[in-house]
Amino acid sequence: MDIVALKSKIHRVTVTGADLNYIGSITIDENLMDAANMIQGEKVQIVNVNNGERIETYIIKGERGKGEIVLNGPAARRVAKGDIVIIIGYGIMDFEEAKTFEPTVIFPDEKTNTLLS
Repeated sequence: MDIVALKSKIHRVTVTGADLNYIGSITIDENLMDAANMIQGEKVQIVNVNNGERIETYIIKGERGKGEIVLNGPAARRVAKGDIVIIIGYGIMDFEEAKTFEPTVIFPDEKTNTLLS
């Protein structure tokens, strides 16, 4: 049996922008994507700590080192610049594999969205 399990998480980053007129998705700094083992086009869930909203969308690669976290399209109505969000990626895996799988979880500086040393 296969199950859906946590694969990757970017824990508590600050939304740097919300662009309602963009075609959709979330733009994430490429450094954060690499550290969290996430890729462009990957489906993710966004959890807004400020208002409890949960959004599903896909990743667009942001400029490396800029700390960019931008919600685009309709998702822009569910966040405000400055909100704190958690970005979660899930994977489909065999039940037995999931018991020992170690997800990648990162804890960036939530003020700058940069990786802590």
